[in-house]
Amino acid sequence: MAPRAASGERVAVIADSHLGGPGGPIEPMLDQLAQLPAEGVERLILLGDIFQAWVGLPRFETPEIARFVAALRELRRQGLRIDYIEGNRDFFLSKSPYRDAFDSIGLETSFEAGGVRYLAVHGDGLNDSDWQYRTWRRLSKSLPVELALRTLPRRLAHRMVTSTDRRLANTNFKHRAALPEAAIRAFAQRRLAEGHDVLLLGHFHEEKTWPLENGEVRLLEAWFKSRRVERFG
Repeated sequence: MAPRAASGERVAVIADSHLGGPGGPIEPMLDQLAQLPAEGVERLILLGDIFQAWVGLPRFETPEIARFVAALRELRRQGLRIDYIEGNRDFFLSKSPYRDAFDSIGLETSFEAGGVRYLAVHGDGLNDSDWQYRTWRRLSKSLPVELALRTLPRRLAHRMVTSTDRRLANTNFKHRAALPEAAIRAFAQRRLAEGHDVLLLGHFHEEKTWPLENGEVRLLEAWFKSRRVERFG
């Protein structure tokens, strides 16, 4: 697909680093983030699941989360726009003490780079027929769960997060043998018709591109596999 014109931002995207899990320690990520301003990057989009589990409550903060948020605040101080797209392992970030590290926290964002219009979505909620996972997602991010994590004894609250992580492996379709290609294509056709050229997805952990009649779907490889920051523009 040819771009319309060389316009837009210089954007960096990181998806599915799963730090503290398969992504390992945080130092390589911090080194990459520190280099972005010198590389001319104007905007950073974090496409969800940056940590193996990120709960936006102070009692769940780890030294790694504190260092990561400090790095983001420094990038914003240097002029970068930072958007966080919530993944399935992100909980209650929009009302958290980390809110000031981001320009926006949401379920999707759009940008233009190199004359191409992108819509960036994590990708875990696009399969309407996967009712088991969608129910789990809705409950795990609900107000009752947030209140429980705020008020339960610390040890019990941490156990609750750990057990939720285990249950996720048995519900979420990304752990199945095959990509839900039909669901992805149906979602993409609908969203591209809104005026986007490319639907950009994380979540599935593998790199793949599908051309469609009205644009393109691009799946990003997980950072914990590639150690790569994607560049656009």
